[in-house]
Amino acid sequence: MNKVLIYVEGPSDKYAMSSLLGPLISEKLQAGIQISFIEAPAGDKKKSVVMKVPEKAANILLNESQTIVIALPDLYPKNKGFVHETADELINGIKLNFSKALERKGISDKRLLESRFKTFCFKYDLEALILASPAALANRLGTNRVKKVWKIPVEEQNNDYPPKRVVEDIFATYHKRYIDTIDAPAILSKVSYKELANLCDQQFKPFVGFLEQL
Repeated sequence: MNKVLIYVEGPSDKYAMSSLLGPLISEKLQAGIQISFIEAPAGDKKKSVVMKVPEKAANILLNESQTIVIALPDLYPKNKGFVHETADELINGIKLNFSKALERKGISDKRLLESRFKTFCFKYDLEALILASPAALANRLGTNRVKKVWKIPVEEQNNDYPPKRVVEDIFATYHKRYIDTIDAPAILSKVSYKELANLCDQQFKPFVGFLEQL
């Protein structure tokens, strides 16, 4: 069976994405493709994805010819692991780390392996998808609607006030505490990943599109 290993920063990303993409994961499994979300290795979670995962991916891909590895960190916070502020800078930096990992292993023709290592990111973090799901968010909070205090498109929040901070503040307004490992999967299980891809077309849509075309 072909495998797709997707490395994310932490358990909330793993649970939420597995919940949101459940229909797509099931569809691909029937086609002989197993998609798995995996927490980053130990340490600072973002730094682990951008610095450790490329090395880990090199080892995996050299030994498993039918596997694809994807690095999927948050864009926030900036400059973790190496200097970057934009999604392109983050993605290109991770790809460079993978290329260097192959060079350290004496691989001169890297094209085939590089074609099986993909990098995407959440802009600025997973909670952008929650901001793009206001009805499901309102339902989780036990209200009819939530006043929109975030930027549209939702991927246009920033490092000073990233989506997770926005969501935490919205929960606080309703005298609740946002627990990412519980609330994110619960909210995203109620929405269509296809609709979210269209609403988050900067970074999330390319990631979904890649999985769909496998």
